Amino acid sequence: MVELSLADRPAIVTGASRGIGREIAARFAEAGGDVVICSRTYEDVEAVATELTGTHEGRVVPVECDVTDRDAVRDLVDTTIEEFGDIRVLVNNAGGADESANLLHRCDEETFESMVDLNLKSQFLLSKEVLPAMIAAGGGSIIHMGSVNGLFGIGLSGYSEAKSGLLALSRNIAAHYGQHGIRSNVISAATIETANRRAEMENTEERTGETSARERWLDQYPLGRFGTPREVADTSLFLASEMSSFVTGENLVLDGGLTTSLPTSFINEVYDADDQPTAD
Repeated sequence: MVELSLADRPAIVTGASRGIGREIAARFAEAGGDVVICSRTYEDVEAVATELTGTHEGRVVPVECDVTDRDAVRDLVDTTIEEFGDIRVLVNNAGGADESANLLHRCDEETFESMVDLNLKSQFLLSKEVLPAMIAAGGGSIIHMGSVNGLFGIGLSGYSEAKSGLLALSRNIAAHYGQHGIRSNVISAATIETANRRAEMENTEERTGETSARERWLDQYPLGRFGTPREVADTSLFLASEMSSFVTGENLVLDGGLTTSLPTSFINEVYDADDQPTAD
């Protein structure tokens, strides 16, 4: 039986000093995987590696890396090969948005370029750099952390365009290198309630009548809640493992139903959808 195991499948997880990246690294190590984690600041990932080492089966090695710098990316890949012998999994998790560039006319050229560099160019650099090692090892899985912002018009210029570009990058990798055992997929997540995201919501809480800003956001989600870092990590583990061996070129939307419909309150008003069904 195929298991959700990463034993003998060394991985790189970028942007792993906190939040989703840290949770993915922990989940991989828990599944027996050896993991190189990176962020711009060595001390941040060193603390994560120290915390995870010894508590999980897999080894966790910290590396400082600016994922928008080609030479730094090359050093990251070389370090992984030196530590573990090969690379079988890459999680392109590093990224971020500039909340001030929420609309096109508020986004200057410098901000747009920095968003594309961080959220698309870095994934290109990393994917290109790991391909030879992955192919030599017999194949592997590349996972790109996308966003629902890349699927429909929701704002955040530069960031959204880059996340949309990830879909084409991933499909091209899947199409061109599948013959060499390479799989490539995107996880397009909606709001994931990390500690930072929760703090942002609490700091910007506003009230209009009896409905809070948080409640208005939640109204967009049929499941009535936001996602958790663990749910993203579990999805990443599935795509990294042999459990998903026939899945490639896909965009796995992890959004609690956000992109399926209109706000729950509107659906309830029009269709009385809150009327619970009963057995005949």
